[in-house]
Amino acid sequence: MSTYLLAGGGTAGHVNPLLAVADRIRRDDPDAVVLVLGTAEGLEARLVPAHGYELLTIPRLPFPRRPDRRAVTFLSRLRATIATVERIVRDRGVEVVVGFGGYVSTPAYLAARRAGVPIVIHEANAKPGLANKLGARYTSYVGVAFHGTPLRNAQFVGMPLRTEIEGLDRSAIRPEALETLGLRADRPTLLVTGGSLGARRINETIVSEAAALVGIGWQVLHIAGERADIDDPGIEDYHLLSYCDRMDLALAAADFAVSRAGSATVSELSALGIPAVYIPYPVGNGEQRFNAAEVVGAGGGVLVDDAVFLPAWVRGRLVPLLSDRAGIDAMAGSAASVGVIDGSARMVTLIARAVEGNQRNPGRDA
Repeated sequence: MSTYLLAGGGTAGHVNPLLAVADRIRRDDPDAVVLVLGTAEGLEARLVPAHGYELLTIPRLPFPRRPDRRAVTFLSRLRATIATVERIVRDRGVEVVVGFGGYVSTPAYLAARRAGVPIVIHEANAKPGLANKLGARYTSYVGVAFHGTPLRNAQFVGMPLRTEIEGLDRSAIRPEALETLGLRADRPTLLVTGGSLGARRINETIVSEAAALVGIGWQVLHIAGERADIDDPGIEDYHLLSYCDRMDLALAAADFAVSRAGSATVSELSALGIPAVYIPYPVGNGEQRFNAAEVVGAGGGVLVDDAVFLPAWVRGRLVPLLSDRAGIDAMAGSAASVGVIDGSARMVTLIARAVEGNQRNPGRDA
């Protein structure tokens, strides 16, 4: 019976691929023990137990960026956390530590190295985070979601996708999707989403141009986010939702998307062959622009800055794009050409290689 320690958390970008890999491990080996290392504050605190996995929590330790009291105590707190994780690894008989980035991954990598346990990394963004940059120094088993990700020993595996997306047969489920979401079968569907919290620029622009989009024969499924402050214009064939708990159905219904460029979103749309206009989140380190670069370069998407995504852009660029059905079909094929549907299986294969390699040469990559 194998025991795995999967480390990651904080945001959906870390938690969702972690859970996808955990589910794949459990599906391939029902006797496997999958432990998850996270924090009590992150998204993992709710999602990991809900998926039936044991969550082991450690303190949230962001790297200090200013010389304050926390910076003075950071190293001692980090050492204590590493020691805690090392005890977990040894006491629970962990055979491999798999990190997905975020605050908890740094002590996990360092503890695994001290315990002589192999390290495997998955980097979901085209622009890697600090934790995975550090971890990649200690292992040759580094899986990345996007080609060209600048990490040592990077191997392309794609994004581990949620089970309901990985096994989605869009054609078969589309009639159910349209009926459940109240959509028509005689109109193509434009899916608009800015994420669970919404995106003000996307929401306001789409609402203002809803009539124009419906007027060219499309229907709009607009998932605005639970915190969105917009009013439903009451236009026929424009459907406003604050939240959708069946994104598999929304994706099955979609013929085109307007979306942020988070790594999971780009990966899911590409894997399913859904062309899109990507509007990178304008705050942060700019990783969303890099996430969309490959599919845009292949012709499966269009990239537009948040500040440019205004009503005039929709009328001048999006409306003509949606009016060209042959062009959309070509974009769909281009998106699918760079998409990966089996990222979780590829990642589990990489993990197995790390375990086998350590059994032949104990401590080699730890």
